[in-house]
Amino acid sequence: MIDDKDPADFLIRHLHTGGSGLQQKIDELVAVSAGQSKNASLYREMILNVVRMAQADRDRWDAKIMLQTIAELEQAFARLEQFKRRRKVTVFGSARTPIDHQMYALARDMGRALADNDFMTITGAGNGIMGAAHEGAGLDNSLGFNITLPFEQRSNAIVHNTDHDLSFRFFFLRKLFFVKEADALVLCPGGFGTLDETLEVLTLIQTGKSPVVPVILLDLPDGSYWDGLLAFFKGQMCDEGYILEADFNLMTLARSPDQAMREILNFYSNYHSSRWMNGRYLLRMYRPLTAQALEQINDTFGDICKEGSFRKSPPMDIDPDEPELKSMHCLEFNFNGRHQGRLRALIDFINQAENLESPDIA
Repeated sequence: MIDDKDPADFLIRHLHTGGSGLQQKIDELVAVSAGQSKNASLYREMILNVVRMAQADRDRWDAKIMLQTIAELEQAFARLEQFKRRRKVTVFGSARTPIDHQMYALARDMGRALADNDFMTITGAGNGIMGAAHEGAGLDNSLGFNITLPFEQRSNAIVHNTDHDLSFRFFFLRKLFFVKEADALVLCPGGFGTLDETLEVLTLIQTGKSPVVPVILLDLPDGSYWDGLLAFFKGQMCDEGYILEADFNLMTLARSPDQAMREILNFYSNYHSSRWMNGRYLLRMYRPLTAQALEQINDTFGDICKEGSFRKSPPMDIDPDEPELKSMHCLEFNFNGRHQGRLRALIDFINQAENLESPDIA
């Protein structure tokens, strides 16, 4: 039985009538559900989009896609909340790599190195490279994003049937979380899927749709898997003007887990994170830059500014959900949003110890 006193029931009754009280009832539903949340206006827009779809009475398949997408997103957000403060690294690679292969041992060592440095290891939850990385990391430091397929697709023994095992029906949502949750990405040899993920990750970062993070192409000391791809990038893409020389800053070839781990740790040695605020771009840092370093940045990296110059900003309380950011120093500038490879070079610069004020001054 539908009760008009309940906001949700009122919506059900009035979806197709366009009743004059519909807008008010949506506001009431958000107020009851979200209270004083700063996200209340966002929740309101979500409900309005569902209402618009119901009013238009879309194709059933479209409605099921929307339903499943919203449900999977909500479930993933809820499950990952418990790991929110953990740094994470996504490891890609073939599910077909046998347990006695050198790459299996390399991936296992990579997972162990990440765990030793308090990083969680995210994989597609399969076997091969994925299972090896989780084996090295152990359950407490592993997350598996499995995909539901028409045939049996069981996650690996490390994460199977635990809170660290998330299943997705849609590949695009699974890919979203591979990148969204990653503070770095390590790509090992694999098949079409691995190459798809490699190119998608690089595209997202190059176009500014995903933040700059370390992208590491990991291979054996005498391996040649990535060499051919890098040669193609250089000869067929860069030399022909399809990508910029600076785009190679977005990826690093590593021949050992130790080398890959050093790349990740160096990236976060002073740099913490970035964000847009009021049209300006902020690089958050643990320690501030020297005056000389700031001058050098303005001389060297001015090409990535739309206008104006780089300037240091004091710690700002702009993220109530992350109080630990209050102590972060910032480098602020009007980023053109296009030259992500040059942005990566700037991050490398602010990580160099000689460009930072000494701790007693900071």
